[in-house]
Amino acid sequence: MADEALTAGAAARRLGVAVTTLRTWHQRYGLGPSRHESGHHRRYTADDMSRLQIMQRLTAEGVAPAEAAAWALSQAAPEQPGPPDPRPARTDPAPAVRGLTRAAMRLDAPAMRDTLCTAIRERGVIGAWTDVMAPALIVVGERYEATRRFVEVEHLLSRAVTEALAAVEHAAGIPRIMLAAADEEQHTLPLEALAAALAQAGVPTRLFGARVPPQALLDAIARTGPAAVVLWSQRPATGLPAQLTRVRDVPHPPVVVAAAGPGWPEDDLPPGITRLKSLTEAVGLLSDF
Repeated sequence: MADEALTAGAAARRLGVAVTTLRTWHQRYGLGPSRHESGHHRRYTADDMSRLQIMQRLTAEGVAPAEAAAWALSQAAPEQPGPPDPRPARTDPAPAVRGLTRAAMRLDAPAMRDTLCTAIRERGVIGAWTDVMAPALIVVGERYEATRRFVEVEHLLSRAVTEALAAVEHAAGIPRIMLAAADEEQHTLPLEALAAALAQAGVPTRLFGARVPPQALLDAIARTGPAAVVLWSQRPATGLPAQLTRVRDVPHPPVVVAAAGPGWPEDDLPPGITRLKSLTEAVGLLSDF
């Protein structure tokens, strides 16, 4: 296993992220390489990569980076023994997460709906997404990655989450906020969570589905004149900054053009673009419109 330790560049390529992203995660959250050889740069071990994969999946689902890092660090022990670690200790998933994942594994749609609706009612959309929905999606996704089975479980759970979020009562009024996926981006659950959280805060939105072509997005902006446009990208392949620039440069531009999701470059967004790093941050910013 020691021979499989990776340089930062190799680890970034395996994860499909920029090296600068790994450096940021290391400096801000302690998700760095743990193997060290005299005269060489530190390298990422298998345990390090497991933590990074958890971080990547959680942030992709809209969990705030600091919260995602705390979860990732709690899931795998350091490779080498050392002094007491001040980082969060490993904890069992919340009962709601366990109940939701078990219902998903049974393909029990009614039980999933009950758990999800209860979570939204008791925690609100933001709490339900951060504490229950995103962690359950991660658990199911990890089981698929480990076994290459249960894709039907992941699909049914995603559908149940979509239905629960769509059931949140829509806010009245003319939408001033447009939410769209980047061109060719097929993952929209975090956008659906944002739309539901804003609806719960009394803010109406226009939510588009997956894979919104750039020209179609520009046409929609021209017809409706939104005050804010949020573009979600989950994968680097869809996070092309030119899409943001085109929205920023329309004749009557939105007040806010925001990039959400881990697919966008970490440190290389066009001028005038707002980066949204968490669901809570996004709702706080967009609730003013």
